[in-house]
Amino acid sequence: MFRAGFLIAAIALIDWRLVNDLPLGFLYLLPMLMVGRVLRPWQIAGVAVLCTVVTENFDQFVWSMRVGMPRDVLYFAAFFCVGLFVYEVNRNRQIVIEHLHEIEKQRDARREAEEQLKVLIESSPAAIITADSNGCILMANEAAHRMLALESATLPGRSIHHYFPSLSNISRRDTNQQLFRTVMQSRGQREDGEVFLADICFSTYRTDTGSRLAALILDASEELRTREEASLHQMLTGSRIAVGAVSHEIRNVCGAIAVVHQNLSRSELLSQNKDFEALGSLVLALERIAAVDLRQSSDQATEVDLITVLDNLKIVITPTLRDESIECTWILEPGLPPVWADQTNLLQVFLNLTTNSRRALSLKKDKMLSVSARSEGHRLIVEFIDNGGGVDKPERLFHPFQAGAQQSGLGLYLSRAFMRSFGGELRYNALPDGACFIVELSQVSQLEKAP
Repeated sequence: MFRAGFLIAAIALIDWRLVNDLPLGFLYLLPMLMVGRVLRPWQIAGVAVLCTVVTENFDQFVWSMRVGMPRDVLYFAAFFCVGLFVYEVNRNRQIVIEHLHEIEKQRDARREAEEQLKVLIESSPAAIITADSNGCILMANEAAHRMLALESATLPGRSIHHYFPSLSNISRRDTNQQLFRTVMQSRGQREDGEVFLADICFSTYRTDTGSRLAALILDASEELRTREEASLHQMLTGSRIAVGAVSHEIRNVCGAIAVVHQNLSRSELLSQNKDFEALGSLVLALERIAAVDLRQSSDQATEVDLITVLDNLKIVITPTLRDESIECTWILEPGLPPVWADQTNLLQVFLNLTTNSRRALSLKKDKMLSVSARSEGHRLIVEFIDNGGGVDKPERLFHPFQAGAQQSGLGLYLSRAFMRSFGGELRYNALPDGACFIVELSQVSQLEKAP
């Protein structure tokens, strides 16, 4: 404002000195350019009036109402419009600068949020993966690489369907019409082919380049192993109590027989002795009690996918076998049909057989276990073969409370009982340097054909 005032005074002085020689009214546009940056529109109008008055007083033209008034209006319009133009330009400049500052502030905040999000994703113990609509992985954190047994930064560009086949069903749907936000449990596969159980929390969202999939994945194999092992332990403990109760009744009957025997030993007329008749009744009762087993039909049997049960078994036992340096071979015939069984009990039978093999291999140097599944006629055969040295007394293998058993001694006894409860069978086949347990299962298609 000081410079603009000084410039107006200087122009007025020069114009006064050069009167009738050279009109300098146009020079007042310069101070109007200056005041337009700092004054408001009504203040600019006041300065424009001042410049108009000064110009009119010091120019060489004679003022009259007919020509002087239009000339002054033109002077004022020119001065005011120039100042107003500068004012608008300066105001827009300030708005642009404030907008740029806001953009920079938001950019810095976004960058900080991205850094925090990146740290959160990279430090997360859960695997986090994003993929496009075709299943191509766009981003994966370190936990995802560890879960899938891959080196760092090698997942982007690969197909997520190779590792989590169940997610391919999501990609096949029209995600432009429907978005998903849900949780599911399915099987995953590591790069080395190992199968594991995964809890997948996933959602789909849209971008300018198409739909995207974001998945948070947890390895639930340990939970499955813990649950199945606890179930097996609970089954063996509860069954030991049940069989113990039966044994208690048998001991009571044997005690009664002993008492009757003592009474009979003091009598010579056995043929008419009531105690002798009682002995016969007690013997029959003992036979009935001893004949009780678990062969009654299971009401939980249904159609079971054998491959699914074996995959769950692989998830449960693979880490333990690896820790104990046991080489396990899986030979599964493709296209095996469904079988009739109780899925929970069947998995417990398989887990018990592999647990026994693992104990038998504990003292061996070269530890090998083979699990195979094949179809033979209307039956499906699953074999568990190890080189643990075999069994000393195979004829008593499936009897309860085996001497020298490390646990309750009921595992094989109950395993055979479970198999028979849904029409299956468990057999033992001795090998020169090992043992072979054979599980037989009925195909569902054969049961449906039965009259």
